[in-house]
Amino acid sequence: MDLLDSPSFTLRQLSFLVCAADEGTVAGAAARLHVSPSAVSEALSELERSLGMQLTVRRRARGLTLTSTGTDVVARARALLASARELETSLQGAPGELVGPITIGCYPTLAPTILPALLQGFARLHPRVELAIVEATHDRLEGRLEAGLVDVAFVYDTLIPGEPQRAKLFELPAHVVVAGDDPLAAAGSVRLEDLIDRDLILLDAPPSSEHTMSMFAARGLTPRVRHRVQSYEAVRALVGRGLGYGILVQRPANPASYEGYPVVMLEIAPVVPPVGVDVIWPATPEPTERTRALIRFARSLPWPQPR
Repeated sequence: MDLLDSPSFTLRQLSFLVCAADEGTVAGAAARLHVSPSAVSEALSELERSLGMQLTVRRRARGLTLTSTGTDVVARARALLASARELETSLQGAPGELVGPITIGCYPTLAPTILPALLQGFARLHPRVELAIVEATHDRLEGRLEAGLVDVAFVYDTLIPGEPQRAKLFELPAHVVVAGDDPLAAAGSVRLEDLIDRDLILLDAPPSSEHTMSMFAARGLTPRVRHRVQSYEAVRALVGRGLGYGILVQRPANPASYEGYPVVMLEIAPVVPPVGVDVIWPATPEPTERTRALIRFARSLPWPQPR
């Protein structure tokens, strides 16, 4: 085929296929695309006829599944559609100017540390780049990078979904948080062995909960969990009230809980292995120039260092 010959399929058909694959039903794709189900079904059939192969299995009661060929076509279609969108976006700005959207995924407890400096600094450099934020735990990020729903993400390195590209930003060891009037507050450090008869306020969001429990397990210990919460600030708030101690990684400058009760950070002795914070992005397709610029900027920032 000559390079100037048009393919027998269209980008519209490919976008319908990708949407149907993501939604799992023709009806779901139609609702997302704001077209009729018959329009989606017809586009899929036309695409299959053009390529001469079956891409989907459509059952009214069971929805839509991809054949092995369909899975391969969807992956290639995502790359083609991303390139087409990037071509369109690149023509909207001046030469050398970065224009267009970036969707940033971020683990919730990292958001207060990562996002303020990142969003403010990058927006100053590239005001026409539109930054959207998706806060999600590692398990909920799984699949979003590969599906093109998230361009870049900031996560702990203890559990990274899929096989993305990655770069280390910084690493910190976990620490213990106690109330300001706790007898341990002036100690500076504490052994995990000295905590097992106390109440733990567990940050119960993967991988934080697994990391905390594994530190105790490594020393043959089992902590006494009093409350499980999914918010970093909820841990600090309950600790500030004297309801228990917490184990956290991020180290805010504010020495008080959300309510204003003082909390104190104690180092763990002996020192526990640090937890790394990584920036990750899909292995394929290649990231856009604006996404690469965001990654470079993130790696250039002065991130927290162990005390």
